[in-house]
Amino acid sequence: MTRKILPCAALLIALALCDGTFTSLLSASGSGGGGGGTAQSVIWLGTLGGNGSQAYEVSATGSVVVGYASNASGQYRAFRWTASGGMQDLGDLGYAFAAAYGVSGDGSVVVGEAWDANVQQRAFRWTAGGGMQDLGILGQAFGVSGNGSVVVGASNAFRWTAAGGMRDLGTLGGVGSSAYDVSADGSVVVGDSQDASGQSRAFRWTASGGMQNLSTIYSGSIDSGSYFVFANAISADGLHVVGYGYNRRNLRYEAFFTN
Repeated sequence: MTRKILPCAALLIALALCDGTFTSLLSASGSGGGGGGTAQSVIWLGTLGGNGSQAYEVSATGSVVVGYASNASGQYRAFRWTASGGMQDLGDLGYAFAAAYGVSGDGSVVVGEAWDANVQQRAFRWTAGGGMQDLGILGQAFGVSGNGSVVVGASNAFRWTAAGGMRDLGTLGGVGSSAYDVSADGSVVVGDSQDASGQSRAFRWTASGGMQNLSTIYSGSIDSGSYFVFANAISADGLHVVGYGYNRRNLRYEAFFTN
């Protein structure tokens, strides 16, 4: 499946460009200028000794950032960054490539992808105590529940728990799917899947309902001919989904938010 545009990527691609700190005053309306503004700061996170980095997600507290960065050997490595500890290399699974895509609410659990010694793509879950854990052959972990106990990802959409291992969530009738995010309690998963006609459609998954086409769930709220392509994120309470779809009324693809 085509991988989603991760929520923080558009802004944080800039982290690869330089290393420093910029401070400005933003007015109450959010535009630059003085007079009653609030001081804001941007921290350039640097690299692991190489020439580029990209951050993908930040913890609920804002204190932990995860992503990938190049080292002095030009290898891309998963990192976890804190203000006190800086950028930490999270290791690998036998081959010198790893990237972190998600982090738990408190920042203690990091998930992503790494390649093993056979150069196979593997999903991982990292903790300070256990290091980088291989979750199985399905190769990318994109999201993690608030307490870090549930991990979701792709190549086919999966949901992982320590008790149940990696569960393939199936498809909407096509040949592939990807899970991108999960509610705080781990019960609701969202992503995209091919349907029987080979089209990519956003899905919502629960244990009781299985994988459901999000366009079908909200068919009473969208115009005929409109549909949801990707479900990129879900709110902590599992009630609100955001992503990308086709708005038939406006004859264009747009961001969407379910209420």
